[in-house]
Amino acid sequence: MPRRGVCLVIAAPSGAGKSSVARALLDSEPALALSISATTRAPRPGEAEGVHYFFRSEAEFLAMVEGDEMLEHAAIFGRRYGTPRAPVEVALAAGRDVLFDIDWQGHRQLRDKLPGDVVGLFLLPPSLAELERRLAGRGQDSAGEVARRMAAARDEIAHWAEFDHVLINRDFVETVASARAVLHAARSAAARQPGLADFVSRLSA
Repeated sequence: MPRRGVCLVIAAPSGAGKSSVARALLDSEPALALSISATTRAPRPGEAEGVHYFFRSEAEFLAMVEGDEMLEHAAIFGRRYGTPRAPVEVALAAGRDVLFDIDWQGHRQLRDKLPGDVVGLFLLPPSLAELERRLAGRGQDSAGEVARRMAAARDEIAHWAEFDHVLINRDFVETVASARAVLHAARSAAARQPGLADFVSRLSA
């Protein structure tokens, strides 16, 4: 039966496992694709237009924002990033699901633009001590950078209640299974199946 696609947003503080869970979902769900962002930064070696990013000039990006062609956007370290509306709308209408790896602010903007299509999933670490251990264990950041990331994590966690579903990432396999269950439940929502009323009427005939 035809259905409308789902916008699945996964948000989490750095170190909570968001990227790993997202990759596992993409590997196991053929109808799910990662949203491609637009950015004002220059392409890096090996990056292709429309595959890794939509590369836009500052003026082009701002024109898209002004024309309501962005579902969400933000300025990060002097560069702009955002989600173009058109590819997402096409995917949803075709019954394809779109995965968003964004923060609570992006989730809020996306929900404002597509209120009936967004399912928010927030990942929590087992504890702040475990989160700090994971961040320090990467070995890439100084103690000062770990402290900065922990402060940012506390701010991110403060917005957990804005999401439809919250998972504590104690066990990776269980977390991925639960995230898939959230996606599957969202796909079967009655409001996402426009042909359901006709199907039921035929059953009653």
